[in-house]
Amino acid sequence: MNYQESELYNSQSCIFEGMLQDLKKRIETRLDFLNHSKLLIAISGGIDSVVLTFLCKQIKLNISLAHCNFNLRGNESDTDEDFVLELAEDLDLEVFVQRFDTEAYAKDNKRSIQMAARELRYNWFEELAAQLKFDYILTAHHADDNLETFLINFTRGTGLEGLTGIPEVNGKFVRPLLSFSSADINVYAKENNIKWRDDSSNASTKYLRNKLRHEVIPILKEINPSLLNSFQSTLNNLNETALIVQESIDKFLNEAIESIDDNVVKFKISAFKNLEHQRPYLYESFKEFGFTQWDDILNLLDAETGKQVFSTTYRLIKNRDHLLLSKIESEDFNEIEILESDTKIETPLGILFFDEAEAVLDQCSNTIFIDKEKLQFPLKVRKKQEGDYFYPLGMTGNKKLSKYFKDEKFSLLDKENTWLLCSRGEVVWVIGKRADNRFKVTENTNQILKIELK
Repeated sequence: MNYQESELYNSQSCIFEGMLQDLKKRIETRLDFLNHSKLLIAISGGIDSVVLTFLCKQIKLNISLAHCNFNLRGNESDTDEDFVLELAEDLDLEVFVQRFDTEAYAKDNKRSIQMAARELRYNWFEELAAQLKFDYILTAHHADDNLETFLINFTRGTGLEGLTGIPEVNGKFVRPLLSFSSADINVYAKENNIKWRDDSSNASTKYLRNKLRHEVIPILKEINPSLLNSFQSTLNNLNETALIVQESIDKFLNEAIESIDDNVVKFKISAFKNLEHQRPYLYESFKEFGFTQWDDILNLLDAETGKQVFSTTYRLIKNRDHLLLSKIESEDFNEIEILESDTKIETPLGILFFDEAEAVLDQCSNTIFIDKEKLQFPLKVRKKQEGDYFYPLGMTGNKKLSKYFKDEKFSLLDKENTWLLCSRGEVVWVIGKRADNRFKVTENTNQILKIELK
């Protein structure tokens, strides 16, 4: 079939024009930027994405197609790919196809098949858009998808943000069909003789979304034939409430956050303690970091210093009068060796620069001057070990590092982010904090070594 000769392009024979006109109006009033953008349509070959492609083609938007072959349904997956390629040729559109070993990705990354496919799909779309300068990526989510997502979040448990629906615009992703129902799309496709591919996995009810689609939502629509309209009104109300909540949270965080640096966000516990309702503010403050143990986080407010709560990627630590939020970093550096010929070395704290000096000038926490002849190369940069001690510059006698950390009121994060410069096992410098008295420059020094952390 030649799609350019389809009834889609013959307005006299097109029976169902309402959807096209409604979409034009929606783009003009809400999504006008699409008229002036380079667009990538995520197309599976199913009815939703195919209809989106036809509509965008008819409106004369600047579109290309992107298709993912997840290799999950054998020959059916390959036939979907062939269909999309043929459709692109008939519509004279540029098309990109990417094949994935989804099962291997899911196994390697400990994901469900559905989650693996989602990650692969969206990561590739974003990479493609960045490489080829696409302004936006269009997906064919519609009103029924929105309802299904709402019900999924509702059944699993969620906050207000999980009940406000799929956003029409989210960064580079735009969903022009979100106001249309699945029935609208079906009528438009059939009345315009549009062909599409049916995904056999959509009929299975082993997935929650399909179970809701085939068994739950039909009953809800039977109870309320105007379900989607009622649902949209509910979404509008919830989104307006969400704006009020966000305004309140932003004002609170502006007062509660004491400082932010590269490693940690510091929250004042007093700000939470002064609230009548602490739990919802804790939830809104930390939900985006993957935490789920809200009873434990609430208990942190009165816990002993050092108590921690973890998410998959972040942790929250009680430190005296503060909660410290930090990302859990993988240890890329265990021990770093420094040769006498090295002039700079990268460390987790920054870059160490080594240079000979004529005199001691501007010594500070990030710059030290030491007697080079007292060093034994190679030097090492490492974390604290049990029993480590040093002779703090300006003091007599030694001090265990654990005692030094306690005296300086180091938080758990401070301790974990502290690195030592050592010579033959002896601490030369608690990097960025304090030098060791044994290596200081004296009147008998012949070679001065300047070490600077940047």
